[in-house]
Amino acid sequence: VQPVAALIRKIAARTAPKKRPHAIRKPKGVTFEKPGDVVQIDTLSIYPLPGVSIKHFNAYDPFAKWTVARPCKRATAKNAAEFLDAVLMQMPDPVKAIQIDGGSEFMAEFETACQAKDIKLYVLPPRMPQLNGGVERCNGAWRYEFYACTELPGSIAELNPLIDDWQDTYNFIRPHGALSSLTPAEYLTHQPAPKRPNSSQMS
Repeated sequence: VQPVAALIRKIAARTAPKKRPHAIRKPKGVTFEKPGDVVQIDTLSIYPLPGVSIKHFNAYDPFAKWTVARPCKRATAKNAAEFLDAVLMQMPDPVKAIQIDGGSEFMAEFETACQAKDIKLYVLPPRMPQLNGGVERCNGAWRYEFYACTELPGSIAELNPLIDDWQDTYNFIRPHGALSSLTPAEYLTHQPAPKRPNSSQMS
């Protein structure tokens, strides 16, 4: 019979999370103070028909209230890595860090892509979605203001243009109470213009 202390250590070693190559917990001294400092990314599951699901990738800048979205059939790391390219192109400010939950879609290819692009990647502790509150609220807007009010087409290819249109509505037309009733685009016009990295830094 193994001593209890030794048995506990053995079980803990088996169940401990594996060290990730790039993602870390956010250090206590790190602060986010302006647009682009951190972008929260999450996935939203939509079920337009019985047995049919859409995995909606959503990136959200909690300071500018800016959203970038993309629907996929599956929430895979490969799809998340491809979505990252769209986020970097469509976010109005250079992205310095990304904050995610522990979903498997944010490992593997996605984590490698963040590392290659020199973007800090912060993983939330388990069962604490409130720390990603900005993107969770934006998920609600997508769910109730878009998906619940739109006649959804039968394919992702047909859905993409509708997503793009509502994304523009959210960023350029829809006022936000947290921005004193400005749209995200209007809010950003009052901010100092950021310095974008050159193309070699983005590769």
